[in-house]
Amino acid sequence: MIKGIGHLALKVEDMERSLHFYCGVLGLKHAFEIRDESSNPWIEYVKVAPGQFIELFYGGENKPVAVGDSIGVDHLCLEVVDIDEIANHLKSKGITIDDGPKQGADDNFQCWAKDPDGNRIEFMQLVSTSPHMNC
Repeated sequence: MIKGIGHLALKVEDMERSLHFYCGVLGLKHAFEIRDESSNPWIEYVKVAPGQFIELFYGGENKPVAVGDSIGVDHLCLEVVDIDEIANHLKSKGITIDDGPKQGADDNFQCWAKDPDGNRIEFMQLVSTSPHMNC
């Protein structure tokens, strides 16, 4: 049966910029790379937590056309210890906070930003009254 979520895969436009964001700004660790059969760079893995990764693929060329209420992946959520600390850290690194920090309908604290390719990221601080903590 299913054990957990192993990774989220993103195709990126500029790998250096993406690695800087995920590792340099967010403080995640670059774990390893995989090269293609010709030994060219193909995938970079960023470790979020034990057994959890963000998989960054080289070669993104076309940004998706934005449409309202599109079906599919909406955002990545990263759990944080302190919502105000991450919001202030992001701002100090020149990252725009799109929304929050605020308390959401699930009682958790959240703020929102985007990665260099425009992927939405929710930063979430769990609280004891959250349904996430009680199921």
